[in-house]
Amino acid sequence: MIITPRTRGFICLTAHPKGCEQNVLNQIEYIKSKGAIDGPKKVLVIGASTGFGLASRITSAFGSEASTIGVYFEKPPAKGKTASPGWYNTAAFETEAHKANLYAKSINGDAFSNEIKEQTIALIKEDLGQVDLVIYSLASPVRTHPVTGKRHKSVLKPIGQPFKNKTVDFHTGVVSDIAIDPCTEEDIQNTVTVMGGEDWKMWMDALKAADVLALKATTVAYSYIGPEVTEPVYRKGTIGKAKEDLEATAFKINDSLKDLNGQAYVSVNKALVTQASSAIPVIPLYISLLYKIMKTNNVHEGCIEQIQRLFSERLYHGGVVPTDNEGRIRIDDWEMREDIQAKVKELWDQATSENLAQLGDLEGYANDFFNLFGFKVEGVDYDAEADEIVNIPGLQE
Repeated sequence: MIITPRTRGFICLTAHPKGCEQNVLNQIEYIKSKGAIDGPKKVLVIGASTGFGLASRITSAFGSEASTIGVYFEKPPAKGKTASPGWYNTAAFETEAHKANLYAKSINGDAFSNEIKEQTIALIKEDLGQVDLVIYSLASPVRTHPVTGKRHKSVLKPIGQPFKNKTVDFHTGVVSDIAIDPCTEEDIQNTVTVMGGEDWKMWMDALKAADVLALKATTVAYSYIGPEVTEPVYRKGTIGKAKEDLEATAFKINDSLKDLNGQAYVSVNKALVTQASSAIPVIPLYISLLYKIMKTNNVHEGCIEQIQRLFSERLYHGGVVPTDNEGRIRIDDWEMREDIQAKVKELWDQATSENLAQLGDLEGYANDFFNLFGFKVEGVDYDAEADEIVNIPGLQE
């Protein structure tokens, strides 16, 4: 079938298998070009099919020749209907890993559930014995709690008072004012339950109890802080409460890993175009301005560049892992540079529908959004027929 992008708001309803494949190939080539990393050898990535999780799996495999198990929740293809992009990403990754004689298997299901945890542990025991790195990179907006059975939904809202600022519709380039009403206490609790650290700790507790964590095992979860302009709706809003919980959980996991000489870290990463960030008011405008400035200063990074730097210059550089005063790894250091943020603030005040294309990188933002779904990828013939039915070589049934 000829596959074209069909969008509804901040979601693309289709994905292109060849475009997703090319994205993965590009990331693999980048990692190879940077040279070997003396890193992990047996890796579990929870949330492995897109974004930072996918980049972590690629970096582990093609940077350190690691065996990898990926856990994700993706929609498979059906005749006449494309899969979700993470399905095609995983198929491409596992195909390339197997060509390189690297172990790569995966489990498709709800990572919040006890069943998927048990299935993953069984696979580790059977094939790898133990893992030395666990990446936690889930970005789900909802969670069914495995103990209570209750379904929790996260929200993006300010706390205490309404938030008013401007945003952009990246499809049209129209800059407009927005207002978001403050959350309830229940909103905060739900968001923390979905996006906080509880499930990360459940995973680590289950892995440790099953004796599938190697000595000196490391685990990393991903977080974001962001600039002053997004603070009321992000870091000081409901999601900020969840991120605080996630970061506090790292210390609890650290305590539980002491007898293994293991470590738990939260890595604060830079702002990037993701399915989640596209839906957050203010963020598309911020990212379009940020991208322009960071590209001008030659410090722009995508997911794969961020994670390659995280592995080679923070986690596996042969010394003590550098952290901030809160114990967090900061790989958002270039984004948060004073000169970069000062320029963002200056342009933010000036930005309008008429001048944003000049002030910011709206085209880059839109391209990155469509790239997530395998569209607008250089070297792909979108006029050619594409087979939507693609199998994942290492998928465990």
